Amino acid sequence: MESLTKNNKMVYVCMAADLIHTGHLNIIKEAAKLGNVTVGLLTDSAVASYKRVPHLNYEQRKAVVENLKDVHQVVLQAVLDYRPNLRKYKPAYVVHGDDWKEGVLQKTRKQVIQVLKEWDGTLVEVPYTKGISSTMLNKGVKESGITPDQRLKQFRRLLTTKKLVRVIETHNGLTGLLVENTLVESPDEKKVFDAMWNSSLLDCTIKGRPNFEPLETTSRLNNINDLMEVTIKPIIFDGDTGGKPEHFAFTIRTLERLGVSVVTVKENDIQLSNSEKVSERKVQSFQDICEKIIAAKHARINESFMIVAKIDLINNQVEEQVAIEKMKQYIEAGADGIMISINSDSCGKLKEICQAYHSMSNKVPLFVELSSYCKIHEDEFIKLGVNVLIYADQLISSAFPAMVKTARSILENKRAYEARESMLSIKDIINLIPGSR
Repeated sequence: MESLTKNNKMVYVCMAADLIHTGHLNIIKEAAKLGNVTVGLLTDSAVASYKRVPHLNYEQRKAVVENLKDVHQVVLQAVLDYRPNLRKYKPAYVVHGDDWKEGVLQKTRKQVIQVLKEWDGTLVEVPYTKGISSTMLNKGVKESGITPDQRLKQFRRLLTTKKLVRVIETHNGLTGLLVENTLVESPDEKKVFDAMWNSSLLDCTIKGRPNFEPLETTSRLNNINDLMEVTIKPIIFDGDTGGKPEHFAFTIRTLERLGVSVVTVKENDIQLSNSEKVSERKVQSFQDICEKIIAAKHARINESFMIVAKIDLINNQVEEQVAIEKMKQYIEAGADGIMISINSDSCGKLKEICQAYHSMSNKVPLFVELSSYCKIHEDEFIKLGVNVLIYADQLISSAFPAMVKTARSILENKRAYEARESMLSIKDIINLIPGSR
């Protein structure tokens, strides 16, 4: 920490400071010319609210910033909105790069200008340092890849920094790249998918096989390896029923080595190709599932790896009290999370179960696996106390009708021209693949 300058006016600089570069150093240097620099360091959740979860946690970033030349002190900024901290400290100046005149921080900039008028504070905007940015550095990190241990630990950090962790299905390397690169930007935030869901059902489906667990674990792990090679987001692995407890334990060790963050286990020990034949499905006892959870907990090495117990509301007509009893027993056995599988027909029951679940004294993160479509908005899932929302099959469900339409159009018209509006250029698809540009 630097000693006080002759001009002891406070100069406030807000930063994420995850990947420090020359642009950050220039802003601090310019701020120091005006007075004593106070860095408002954004918390992990504040950073995640408008871009991504930072690579370094808050304490690590704080240690770096505190040791930067010209920084007088570091204070915590809990939200992206500057106003609470500005009203608390009433700095003479706020210094920021001029690049925030556009993009997700436009609204924040306007708020800063307005609140500074309350005590005649001044906003000073430093010209953007060309040729370097956190976005560029983060792209470099993505291209460099990630270690299995780093990837595995990401999911726990997402749970602690985001109100709702948004997950979607991936069933091969190409869909993994699609999820990795899909971004929707609004004036208030950047929206991305935080993690990937690898489904037993879809692994069977894309190979044209019925869903009664015909795929060996080795075959499914090959799919995981494909995802690992081209993405850096955390992966949730659908462990289906897990098999025998001793076999499930070996699966846990393998998934950990690969860098998978979460495995789920469910109670149905037989899946039929016609999932509507509910009466023909066998259901394992609570004790069987609890034994698998216990075996998995003993087998895992990394505490960040999560074992999540799944309860199916789609076909099994589970009553609220039965679902709550299952949750209690799974948590008592050591489950790190509870997943509820729903579709559009079972959304109403979910609300009842969520309300009952959150009245329990012993709780773990709540996952919802959403099949097909549902009218519940993400904001409402947050109000229900859902921590993780998984869009389980929407990509494959939307892709197949498009492929059928294109195939029929080619047959009907004896050429592909009429199908052009439904098609994406193969060049655009290839450009998703690293090294293809």
